[in-house]
Amino acid sequence: MGSDKRDREKAAEIVRDAGGEIIGRTKLQKVAYLLELAGFGDGFDFEYRHYGPYSEDLANAIRMADAFGLVTEVERVANWGGVYSIYKASDAAGARTNGPRATFCKSAATIAPIELELAATAAYLSAVEGYNDPWEETARRKPEKVGGGRIEGAKEAYRQLVALETAKPLPMIV
Repeated sequence: MGSDKRDREKAAEIVRDAGGEIIGRTKLQKVAYLLELAGFGDGFDFEYRHYGPYSEDLANAIRMADAFGLVTEVERVANWGGVYSIYKASDAAGARTNGPRATFCKSAATIAPIELELAATAAYLSAVEGYNDPWEETARRKPEKVGGGRIEGAKEAYRQLVALETAKPLPMIV
């Protein structure tokens, strides 16, 4: 990756373009991954982890963005006892841009967290690991998350992202 300064600015711009706030570390990772896949990314490298595509560089960059006042991260305790983060872009992150990247970013950020995780995972499994039916593999890897209509919701959310203007076509998995 580039310099730390550039990476932290890129991380802050993701939060800014998502409407100024992203709730959840996993959501930040999935929005950033889908931006990369759509050709709007900033060059963060992703690998598969338990929650799907993950970039250690992005995780470091958002911490640096917080340290330099480009975003603020507030940690809260969830109902289930775990901790989650709320990222808010500061004025130092610059003004939100208009255009296809910001539209895509904000749309991805409004998807429910589990559906976004499932959609990003399926897209990753198709694009990187070459699965012909990435939804089936996603369901196999995340059986505790696909019930209650979530996999269908993830497909519909992904379908809506595919319909948006992108710099690079998303994998056609829906």
